[in-house]
Amino acid sequence: MDKKDLKIVFLGTPEFAVCSLSRLLDEGFRIEAVVTAPDKPAGRGHKMLQSDVKKFALERGLPILQPRNLKDPEFIESLKAIDADLFIVIAFRMLPEAVWQMPRLGCFNLHASLLPRYRGAAPINRAVMNGDTETGVTTFFLKHEIDTGDIIRQERITIGPDENVGSVHDRLMTLGAEMTCKTVAEICEGSLQTRPQPEGDFIAAPKIFRPDCEIDWNAGSRRIHDHVRGLSPYPAARTTLVSTDGKQTEAKVFETKMLEDGFGGGVPGEIIPDKRRLLVRTADGALEIMSLQPAGKKRMDASAFLLGYSPARCEKSVL
Repeated sequence: MDKKDLKIVFLGTPEFAVCSLSRLLDEGFRIEAVVTAPDKPAGRGHKMLQSDVKKFALERGLPILQPRNLKDPEFIESLKAIDADLFIVIAFRMLPEAVWQMPRLGCFNLHASLLPRYRGAAPINRAVMNGDTETGVTTFFLKHEIDTGDIIRQERITIGPDENVGSVHDRLMTLGAEMTCKTVAEICEGSLQTRPQPEGDFIAAPKIFRPDCEIDWNAGSRRIHDHVRGLSPYPAARTTLVSTDGKQTEAKVFETKMLEDGFGGGVPGEIIPDKRRLLVRTADGALEIMSLQPAGKKRMDASAFLLGYSPARCEKSVL
């Protein structure tokens, strides 16, 4: 089948999905419609915010569907009327069977992990938080259980020891766009080969909530360092800094630095006195906080923070 004859519906919401949608259009694939999240109010003025995918689709003049309920009969009929050959899903909601079984050539998803590892909503964050040295992207056909379908393609990348999740996200976004196009090309050529995912217990990637962001200073330095970079720049690790006079300041922590040995023997969370550096004791040494954002302030280097604050210790925030 010629790629210009393949009728595609693209389903996605954030920037991660936009990269693949843009690449598909640039390579001449035929996008019949885009399905994305409804606009939602945000901020004090409750201004309606559009998803990244919607903004891009409007720029390119693509038809847009924004169902609140994916089982809505009107939405289902709208999809059927398109008579698409293929659905592509990237960073979207879980689809009902009535949707993903609709296209004759199937419905595939791009997932930002090496499935079956890190099934779930936050695979990139979890891989970095856990200190993994590699990750990747997977395309697979949808089935009933989330992220369990037959694998079409996989590509790997290495994760640097100090690389944060923002950097890994951007590299996977670019790699994913390339692999999405390769997957569609194989479908057009009829050369597709799939394999089932291995069975067994694998690390999951549940959604990140506020408690997941709290830094536990009773952990080891490497564990905390991985935790911080796995949440940086978003949603960011958090801690409460307590000053010498007892004042508490909640802060987001964006960057830490591993230190050489020689800081043992103290209480985890204790600030090691230093006029220029923000050094915090851990279970097995210490970490240097390089960048943070105190509540109500802009992001700043630790040296700037220390000009107006004298912290004595770090502890978990009161949720």
